[in-house]
Amino acid sequence: MLTAICPKLPMRNCEITKNFYINQLGFEEVADYGNYLIIAKDELEIHFFEFVQLNIQENYGQIYLRTNDIDTLYQTFLDKQVKIHPNGTLQTKAWGQKEFALLDPDNNLLVFGQSV
Repeated sequence: MLTAICPKLPMRNCEITKNFYINQLGFEEVADYGNYLIIAKDELEIHFFEFVQLNIQENYGQIYLRTNDIDTLYQTFLDKQVKIHPNGTLQTKAWGQKEFALLDPDNNLLVFGQSV
């Protein structure tokens, strides 16, 4: 009966979050309520809730996004000069996934992966 999952991540500023996900990562805006943002790309949807007092040094928000063309996605982000996490460059992991990671403006960790 379950059909999808939509993670909810904290954001300090809706405009900054929207700019990063839309202009850097290629998502589209679904809805912007000022203190609640919904974006989508392909079959994925991410929700954000306003948390103005968020201390990004204490934010451990994370999501894992699966892809079927990780090499192209990684190169697209490099071409757009998206900052890849220093410990998250494109690598094949022991658990059978090819992965890379980045942080959004609020220190939410986004890990992109594809089965090898």
